Amino acid sequence: MVEHDALSATRDAYDDAAHTYAQLFRDTLRDSPLDRAILGVFAEAVGASGDTQVADLGCGPGHVTAHLAELGLLASGVDASPTMIELAREAYPGLRFDVGSMAALDIADGALGGVLSRWSVIHTPPRELPVILAEFHRVLAPGGHLLIGFSASEDQTHLTQVFDHAVAPAYRWWPDHLAALLRESGLAEVARMIREPQPTDRRQFKEIQLLARKA
Repeated sequence: MVEHDALSATRDAYDDAAHTYAQLFRDTLRDSPLDRAILGVFAEAVGASGDTQVADLGCGPGHVTAHLAELGLLASGVDASPTMIELAREAYPGLRFDVGSMAALDIADGALGGVLSRWSVIHTPPRELPVILAEFHRVLAPGGHLLIGFSASEDQTHLTQVFDHAVAPAYRWWPDHLAALLRESGLAEVARMIREPQPTDRRQFKEIQLLARKA
C-alpha cells in the first residue's frame, strides 16, 4: 500500500486547492497542441485494440477525461480528492467519476483498454511507485495501453529528484529509469514524447509522456 501519510496529505492538499486548480487548468488542452496530439495517439492505440474502456487516474476536475470521451473513448475518472471528484461530476454530468486510490483501484482485472496517468504519479514516494505500476498492469487488458506523464530529473545520476510543487511534495524521474520500472511491471514502452521547457514555464523541467503496452 502506498504510504498512508503521503497519500492522505496529497488528498487533503488537493481538496484545499481544487477550485483554484480547476480554474487554472480546465482549458489547458486548448493551448497545448502537443498534449492534444499525444492524447490522440493514445486514443487511436486504445481504439485499435478493440477495447475503448479507459480510466483517467488522477483525473482532477475531469477536463482531460472529457477530452478522451470526445475522442471516442468510454472514459471515466478516478481521483483521491473528493472535492476534485465533486467538481468533475458537476462539470461533466454525463461521465463517471469516482473517489479512489491508484494503489488499490476498484476496477476488475483486465477491464480496461487504456489507462491515462497525467502527472498523477508525481506525488508517489519513489519506493512506492512499483505498487502503482503493478495496479496499472492489473486493470489493463492484454494489448491495452498506458500513457503516463511526469517531469524528468536532470540526468541519469538523479534517478528521482524531489521538487517544489505548489500543492504537495513531488518527484521527478529519469525517463529511462521509469521506462525500466514499466518493463518490470509488464508494460513495454512504445513511444515517448519529450517537451523541452519553455521560457515562460515556471519550472524549467522537461516533460515526458511515455506510451506503453501490456503484452
